[in-house]
Amino acid sequence: MPRYKLTIEYDGTPFVGWQMQENGVSVQGRLAEAIKAFSGEDVTPRGAGRTDAGVHALGQVAHFDLAKEWSNDTVRDALNAVLRPDPISVLACETVSADFDARFGAKARHYLYRIVDRRSPLALERHRAWGVFRPLDAKAMDEAAKALTGHHDFTTFRSTECQAESPEKTLDTLTASRHGEIIRVEASARSFLHNQVRSMVGSLKLVGEGKWAARDLEAALAAKDRARCGPVAPAHGLYLVRVDY
Repeated sequence: MPRYKLTIEYDGTPFVGWQMQENGVSVQGRLAEAIKAFSGEDVTPRGAGRTDAGVHALGQVAHFDLAKEWSNDTVRDALNAVLRPDPISVLACETVSADFDARFGAKARHYLYRIVDRRSPLALERHRAWGVFRPLDAKAMDEAAKALTGHHDFTTFRSTECQAESPEKTLDTLTASRHGEIIRVEASARSFLHNQVRSMVGSLKLVGEGKWAARDLEAALAAKDRARCGPVAPAHGLYLVRVDY
């Protein structure tokens, strides 16, 4: 029974998230329907990251098994043909070993958050970046972000609905950099808590506005108290960029 690995790009705007839910259309659900349409088999693809409603992906990874063997190009092209016009694109398909697991085999996940700090509202970027309408100090944000890297208890930056057994995670990198009117916040770790990246970005925005100093971010982390987190950044600025194995 061959196992297939997909690399997937999607616009999360019309979906309830990656994971199948009863309250709307999910990316995972649409992929399952597409697999059924071309292969006749009922399978549920397993993803590397359970992105929330509105969150995008440039390199989500998923795997699934089929009883019949197909060429990788056939799987990719057949899925894309069924998925149109949904904003989901299968970028690549690979045949992998039976022990490959998109979720548990991941060594690192890389996320990008995009902020646009201009006075005028967003038009083309409306669902793809967070418009904050005031200038932010990206250098101050980048300097403060260093306090969050390493192994910590991230209770402050964890959703109250998070189902992870422990609030402790190791954050490999967290940086902020300016590219014209766009500020890119990039985060890498083996795994993240629910809403961790958006929570950290929301607090870094306070630093960029001058409302918080780096020591305030450090204090919020040390408090291990969700109430000490800044406002959670909206989902539409977040992208799952890449998963390493």
